[in-house]
Amino acid sequence: MRIPKHIGVIPDGNRRWAVNHGMEKKDGYESGLNPGLALFRKCKSMGVKEITYYGFTVDNTKRQRDQRLAFTKACVDAVKLLSGEDAELLVLGNTESEMFPKELLPYTERRTFGKGGTRVNFLVNYSWEWDIGNKDAINKKLRSADVSRVDLLIRWGGRKRLSGFLPIQTVYSDFYFIDDYWPDFTPEDIDEAITWYDRQEITLGG
Repeated sequence: MRIPKHIGVIPDGNRRWAVNHGMEKKDGYESGLNPGLALFRKCKSMGVKEITYYGFTVDNTKRQRDQRLAFTKACVDAVKLLSGEDAELLVLGNTESEMFPKELLPYTERRTFGKGGTRVNFLVNYSWEWDIGNKDAINKKLRSADVSRVDLLIRWGGRKRLSGFLPIQTVYSDFYFIDDYWPDFTPEDIDEAITWYDRQEITLGG
C-alpha cells in the first residue's frame, strides 16, 4: 500500500460533539487530546514521515473568551503530550500576537524529542496571510518553509473546506473528509483514509 509521506489533520467538530453530549461548547476541546496522540502513534506505526495538526487560527480567537481559553489550553497540552513521544516538533503561528500562548514559544524552532524521526508541525494562532506575509514586503519568505508538501489532508466534522490550512503546501493534496466529529476519532479512520488515498492517481499536474 502507498503510504503518504505527509498527512495534514483538521480536527473539527469539538464544539458540536460537546453540545451533543450535553456539555458546554468549550468542553469539547479537551476531549480531542487523546485522539491527537492516538493519531500520531497510528501514523508513526504506518511509516508516515510528517504530520501537521491544525490547532487554532487567528480567526478562531474571535470566539467567546471561555472557548478561546479552552482551545488554547488544549493546544498547549497537545504539544506537551507530543513532546513525550519520539518526534521532531515545530509550532507555527503568529508569535507577535498576545493570542499566541507563551508556553509554546520554546517550540517555535524545531526540537527533537526522544528518538525523533517523525516530523510534527502544530499550527497555533495561524493564518495564511501571516504565513505568506505582507504582499508589499521586500524579500518576503514563506514562514512555513520548513513544512513539506502535504500528500493527504484529512478533515473531521463533515465540513468540506480548507479553512486556510497551509495553502502553499496543499496545492496538490488529496482531501479526505470524515463526517464523525474529531473526539470520536478511531485508528480505523486512518486506515480508511489511506486505503482511499492508495486508490488515487497521483500526477502532480503531469
